[in-house]
Amino acid sequence: MSMDRVNDVLDRVTGSGRITGAVVLIYRDGEPIFERAVGFQDREAAVPVRLDTIFRYASVTKPIVAATTLSMVDRGLLSLSDPVADYLPWFRPLNPDGTLADLRVRHLITHTSGLIYDASLEGLEPERAVNQGLGNTNLSLEQNFSRLSGTRLAFRPGDQWAYSTAIDVLGAVVERVHGASLEDAVVHHVAGPLQMRDARFHVTDLSRLAVAYADSTDGPIRMPDPWHSRSERFDGVFSPSRIFNAQAFQSGGAGMAGTARDVMRLLETIRTGGDPIFSAYLAEAGLSNQIGQVAGNPGQRFGYFGAIITDSLAAGTALPKGAIQWGGVYGNTWFILPEQGMTVVSLTNNALEGCNGPYVEMLRAAVCKSL
Repeated sequence: MSMDRVNDVLDRVTGSGRITGAVVLIYRDGEPIFERAVGFQDREAAVPVRLDTIFRYASVTKPIVAATTLSMVDRGLLSLSDPVADYLPWFRPLNPDGTLADLRVRHLITHTSGLIYDASLEGLEPERAVNQGLGNTNLSLEQNFSRLSGTRLAFRPGDQWAYSTAIDVLGAVVERVHGASLEDAVVHHVAGPLQMRDARFHVTDLSRLAVAYADSTDGPIRMPDPWHSRSERFDGVFSPSRIFNAQAFQSGGAGMAGTARDVMRLLETIRTGGDPIFSAYLAEAGLSNQIGQVAGNPGQRFGYFGAIITDSLAAGTALPKGAIQWGGVYGNTWFILPEQGMTVVSLTNNALEGCNGPYVEMLRAAVCKSL
């Protein structure tokens, strides 16, 4: 199959300045059929992107923490049916009617917990503000999320689907069960066995770290710190320096950095059955609908790692029915086409364009038309 369409998209978006720098990897049946680094890791210093450039993952962190959780489930260290309060007695949110919520681990991993991303929480006075995982902070997981104890969830756990900070809370559960930091758990259960050498909650090599760029009306700008995106696509606070702050809680929803190849190793492991991190049963379940028919994004269901396309037209995507996809607001997107045995990873240094701007559908369409 020819990747001319993909090359053309990358040439156009970097040539126009829409995307500053990108690494795109495409694997089919376990073999790389396309690997390209294009544009700038640091535009102002004219440092080019390389295949081993390190990007801030944002929500690409989520499937890594989900995989860590499932690895622990596979080893009998916890269960998806366990009450969250068994591990986090300081986290006791309420149902909308004021009764104590029956929150389970499965609700966190599937985003059916009743938590939501709420930028207004970051605007509260310092002693009440709740960090959403992208902005800088010196709070621990307990100090941050215990502020939600006694507050009302958006819905009763299990009743709906809503993208949220649930994976941050899940990270706190993982820490409690593992008995060490979230990074240590991730490395022990997933990143170590899969040789994901740079996927960490810190930067392993500063010389390879991509500069973060932010969307603006005149094209990407070097991201200020902090930067508040008030786009309809995402409302939240970014802090590129957070990755250097050892005091900031390790955000299971947004806190990691690493390479595109690290992400590909994880996704290909899941696509091909989960070995050596967990069973084929859990790998298959993770790529299948785990939320039933509860309300969620149009044309999509959700598994343990990302969204499953059930209706391409309703979802507004070039991806076919059965595709699994997600991304990260620092500029990343990925998808798996199970029937074609194909996995695609795109990491850019452009928030939000590389995650949910026009570039994403341009890339998806180019790949799908090349099949």
